Amino acid sequence: MDYSTFDDFLAVPRVNSLALSPDGSRLVAAIAEYDKDANKLVSAIWELDPNGSAEPRRLTHSAEGESQPVFEPDGSLLFVSSRSSDDGPALWRLPVSGEATKVASTPGGISAIRVAADAGTAVVTTSVMPGAKDAAEDKELRKARKDAGVSAILHTTSPVRFWDSELGPDETRLQVVGEGGEKDLTPAPGRALDDAEFTVTPDGKSVIAKWQVDRVGWPRPVLVAIDTETGERRTLADAENAGFYEPAVSHDGRFVAFTRWVDQTHDKPSVVSLLVAELETGETRDLVTDPDGWPEAPAFSADDRSVFFIAFDHGHRSLFRADIATGEVSRVTTEGTFSAVQVSPDNASLFAIRAATDAPPHPVRIDLASGAVTRLLPAPEAELPGTLERVETTAADGTTIEAWLILPRNASPAEPAPLLLWIHGGPLSSWAGWSWRWNPWLMATKGYAVLMPDPALSLGYGAQMLKRAWDRWAALVYEDLMEITDAIVARPDIDADRTAAMGASFGGYMVNWIAGQTDRFKCLITMAGKWNTENFWATSDMPGYFRAEWGPQEDFPDRYAERSPRRFLDRITTPTLIIHGTLDQRVPINQTLHMFTDLQLSGVESAYLSFPDEAHWILKPGNARIWHQTVWSWLAKHLDKQEWIKPPLL
Repeated sequence: MDYSTFDDFLAVPRVNSLALSPDGSRLVAAIAEYDKDANKLVSAIWELDPNGSAEPRRLTHSAEGESQPVFEPDGSLLFVSSRSSDDGPALWRLPVSGEATKVASTPGGISAIRVAADAGTAVVTTSVMPGAKDAAEDKELRKARKDAGVSAILHTTSPVRFWDSELGPDETRLQVVGEGGEKDLTPAPGRALDDAEFTVTPDGKSVIAKWQVDRVGWPRPVLVAIDTETGERRTLADAENAGFYEPAVSHDGRFVAFTRWVDQTHDKPSVVSLLVAELETGETRDLVTDPDGWPEAPAFSADDRSVFFIAFDHGHRSLFRADIATGEVSRVTTEGTFSAVQVSPDNASLFAIRAATDAPPHPVRIDLASGAVTRLLPAPEAELPGTLERVETTAADGTTIEAWLILPRNASPAEPAPLLLWIHGGPLSSWAGWSWRWNPWLMATKGYAVLMPDPALSLGYGAQMLKRAWDRWAALVYEDLMEITDAIVARPDIDADRTAAMGASFGGYMVNWIAGQTDRFKCLITMAGKWNTENFWATSDMPGYFRAEWGPQEDFPDRYAERSPRRFLDRITTPTLIIHGTLDQRVPINQTLHMFTDLQLSGVESAYLSFPDEAHWILKPGNARIWHQTVWSWLAKHLDKQEWIKPPLL
């Protein structure tokens, strides 16, 4: 496998989650593989050797796939699957020996599982119609809507959408499930548990959950404890100007760790911190307040003396440890992007999924004494079609701008490569890790060098990286992008006369901005990018977020107008390919429709690749293949002066 075709890329297994047994002897992963006949990715549960010696063993087999493995105290494995279920994803149990059996199913399907480490209490999230008292009533309400041909949803609060879906009419609820059936802990949650994040205390007596309080256009999460016997709810953390996320409970059940996101304003960026609270008293203190990398995904050490967390870190998402008593923070890993952290019961190792810009996600064991990282799955037989470098330049204000640069195999002063400037989304993000959504190595197979910068508003470079562009937004990000591009095109192995720029989401917005600022690029590719910020914010799925960041439009109309790429329409001459999923809720399709119409009326060479059945991400394998074929054809026409070849299925 050398990633020379899109099919090679699709064939790479995708590791999605990890679970470690209570005694540390078993490690399982959910791994998705491409089913060519079904033309879809299908996930299965695999058992891995925690020592990395034995070959992995597949535990589950079904056409529908299995996901979200979680161990019970006795070593049995719970997972979610749609096999043999008319209602959607159900909860299944695979004992240490024997066959899998179904534990529970609900009319709205089960979407997430958590298990009490000691008591074994299993809590799930499921969708339930408002007012339904039990599964039978929920099923009747769903059937009545279907029989009547009703798809309408009546909204009485904003927001009405989130990412790729419209909200409602059903609600997310928390339920305790087991041999005795299901017990609803949250019978009337409204929209409080949308995008649920929760955990269960070891004794099974409480669920700690993110609970969203109504706020127009942007829910405000508080942290609550819900009694699993009575359903009684008490608040653990609440603040008018902040949200609380990602709860994790200590092994002794005394403490909960969680993250706090202090809301941004028009003149101040957000700050993310890691906190620890005592469950009995509610006493809370900040543990990690360093704003450099935004701590996330807390996990207690086996002795409960420290909390592990992940943070952005100069093109990586590294692992750190914070001592609870002293607050001292130390680095566990140096390179890579880590997720799904599991702590061994002897406190000697961590298990995690590691990825890197040049390595797809794979399970690893991290020795806490030495820091050694051991791969637990054989590396795919792949030779990347180029080399990866860390590069940097200095912006006009003295800030160091860092980036990843991929060079195709044959790039040299004798044969300089054309350059593709690739701008990340967010903007509060970073080029850290592997990308399944679209992969820069596939561009290198076509002979393109790929520059992936972290300009102003990127994470992992300190609070100043956010502050310096917060008021200027696109203008300063643009300056950083041009500075790093200038530095790279000065290299003898880069062809400065053949450059293009592309990006999606915020990256697409920046491409739209670039279009009206310079004609240095031979072509542009923009996906799901904002075009008219004056009418964007209120049509997005989170209008309150943007209103908080930019200030009320009625008070600051100039702030909305000056950030709109559309105001530079009369300057745009660069050929532009626009891509968008019609179902996108984060950046509504009206942004692309407006831009494409504007470019066509202005006589700018432009094309619009529409995906009527996709949203913010282009996820279906067939559509992803067409995405790449179209992008390659556009680049070949404008950078390589080849004849435009439309993909045959378009």
